[in-house]
Amino acid sequence: MILESYFEFINDNTIRISGTRVNIETVLRDYNEGASPEEIVLRYSTLSLEQVHATITYYLGHYEQVEAYLDQVKKQQMAAWASHQRQPSPFVQSLRKRLDKQRQLQQQIKQPA
Repeated sequence: MILESYFEFINDNTIRISGTRVNIETVLRDYNEGASPEEIVLRYSTLSLEQVHATITYYLGHYEQVEAYLDQVKKQQMAAWASHQRQPSPFVQSLRKRLDKQRQLQQQIKQPA
C-alpha cells in the first residue's frame, strides 16, 4: 500500500488521516511530546495503530516537507488566536463578563468587612 493513501491532502494547510477528522499535526504533536503510538491511539479513538504508525513513518520519511507544513499550520493557528483575542465573539465576550463578575464576588468574600 502506498503510504500517501493513509492521508487526505485537502489543501496546502490541511492533511487529514483518511477516514477520520484528525489532522496529522495532532498525532505528530503528541508523538513529538513523547507519546507512544499506543498512547496516541488511546487518546484518539477514531485512529488505528496502523494509521498512527503510517503518520509517523510519513513524517520521518518526508521530514523537511512535514516540518514546513507544521510550521505553516502553527503560524495560521497563532494568527487565528490573535485575531480572536482582538475581536472575540459575542459568546466569548459574555463569558469574560461573567468570569469578571465571579472574580469580583470572590474578592469581596475574601476581604474582611
